[in-house]
Amino acid sequence: MKNLSLILLIAFFAACNSSEQKSIEMPYKKSDFESIIDGKTTRAFTMENDNGMVVVLTNYGAKIVSIYVPDKNGNYADVMLGFKSVDDYQQYGASHGAVVGPFANRIANAQFTIEDETYHFPVNNGEACLHSGPDSWYRKVWDYEKNGNITVFSLESPDGEFGFPGNKKVSVTYTLTDDNELKIDYKLTTDKACHFNLTNHSYFNLRGEGNGDILDHVLVINANQSTPVADAGMIPTGEIVDIRGTALDFTTPHVIGERIDADNEMLKYGSGYDFNYVINKEDGELAFAASAFEPESGRYMEVFTTEPGVQLYTGNHLKGTEIGKSGVAYTKRTGFCLETQHFPDSPNQPDFPSTLLQPGEELNSTTIYKFSVKE
Repeated sequence: MKNLSLILLIAFFAACNSSEQKSIEMPYKKSDFESIIDGKTTRAFTMENDNGMVVVLTNYGAKIVSIYVPDKNGNYADVMLGFKSVDDYQQYGASHGAVVGPFANRIANAQFTIEDETYHFPVNNGEACLHSGPDSWYRKVWDYEKNGNITVFSLESPDGEFGFPGNKKVSVTYTLTDDNELKIDYKLTTDKACHFNLTNHSYFNLRGEGNGDILDHVLVINANQSTPVADAGMIPTGEIVDIRGTALDFTTPHVIGERIDADNEMLKYGSGYDFNYVINKEDGELAFAASAFEPESGRYMEVFTTEPGVQLYTGNHLKGTEIGKSGVAYTKRTGFCLETQHFPDSPNQPDFPSTLLQPGEELNSTTIYKFSVKE
């Protein structure tokens, strides 16, 4: 009986300690995301798995607001840059954590041609259209359906919106698994031929949001090649080149800050890393794309995707004008992105994988962000 009592006492204290480790104090309330925008209601949605990993979403831009995961000591932190109210997302960078579409990344000269008809888009990055313009899907209020740890956001985008042809129906499904995976499934149809490139524009800091820069993160990218850019306008030349042995090579682990300011033409154009990597995999295969490890916390993130490319962006243009969830300004290189995608400017680059979707076809794409810890 004494042994049984001792076992129960140990179990009780173990449960208490576990509960203490898993306690998460969010810097916002659900009500901070409740508003009316363009006549539609915005909300926040929380998913939590059996391990205590927590993901917070909002239907304003189909965004990931927070991802809480433990470090090697079991202490939880939010590893996503973002803001603590829908008002802040409207005021600041609405692309943080958002679904980007109809076309992510850059379109040269803000135009493309389909069957002799040229379509024009907002110019918001030099002479290019970046992420479909300043007011695209990441500033829309999406319809929603939540069932446990599955949240589906859907949107109808009319013909000509932001210049893109076709009545478009898009859905994005977020699934939180008990393997600490956040799975993102995209689905899209159109009634007119149009080019599409969907991604999620999450900024990560595995040390924790608002907790310094990301230069100590150790990165691996499963890519022997990239698509070089012509100049600081960051438009691809149309080539696909081998980058092994250069400062852009992450086929073996490298600390982000190790070569970010190297005497390299591409890095000078991008003011750091801002490049599309060609993933070593078969077309349409769900495969490993990249990983990031933060040594101090032990947090480890892996990225898997069906997309042919991934854009590494190291927050080179964060200016400190946006105040994040923890009250800390987001300055240069305080977050990094691994945006799974088709290649930038694909509609104007005939040698890149096609992004053209025809009526009667369906775009399907999957990306997984998986979290764990290691020494």
